[in-house]
Amino acid sequence: MSEKRHVFESPAITVTWSRKRCIHVAECVRGLPAVFKPGSVPWIEPAQADADRVAEVVRRCPTGALHYERHDGGAAEPVPEVNVAVPDPDGPLFLSGDVEVVAEDGAQVARDTRIALCRCGATKNRPFCDAGHWDAGFDDPGRLGEGGTAPSAATPAGPLKVAFGAGGPLYLEGRFVLASARGGARRELGAAELCRCGASRNKPFCDGSHTATELREG
Repeated sequence: MSEKRHVFESPAITVTWSRKRCIHVAECVRGLPAVFKPGSVPWIEPAQADADRVAEVVRRCPTGALHYERHDGGAAEPVPEVNVAVPDPDGPLFLSGDVEVVAEDGAQVARDTRIALCRCGATKNRPFCDAGHWDAGFDDPGRLGEGGTAPSAATPAGPLKVAFGAGGPLYLEGRFVLASARGGARRELGAAELCRCGASRNKPFCDGSHTATELREG
């Protein structure tokens, strides 16, 4: 994915922001309104708070639209030890950990610690969420249906690979935790096929409904 990142600097920390990845969850605005000020120019002023605090709030961004680089000797952004996938109520699939997204031909599309992938079928930035679920009226509480494959002893604890092809589901491979939106259910899996057309009756898992939808391109 071609992705322009806007840069906002202070002597202690640089924050970058991707407009294409941002779906306005507003964790940053709630966390540090003195730094993150939509409507202002510039809308991010990292010098207005301690760098540790800025870094902590940036890490709350669930889409990877925000990242940071320290210049004051502070720690770099960590890679979470556990890969986690969470279907957000009426929204995207939030992934955190060491996540690699690849196209059907194996070409890398993204490698990040935080990613939001569309599961309603309405995005114009496939496979990423672009907040199209709001206009589409996507309705799903983020509970866990039945599906997925438990990890074997040989399943590595390394990167989670997420592949997508023309019209089909998201193919997740690697050790990860699938958690319900409200935190009531958690399953450790080694592989899963997750719906990205919005029509499955067994969300977040694919049930083949995409064959009857207009989700055709990758």
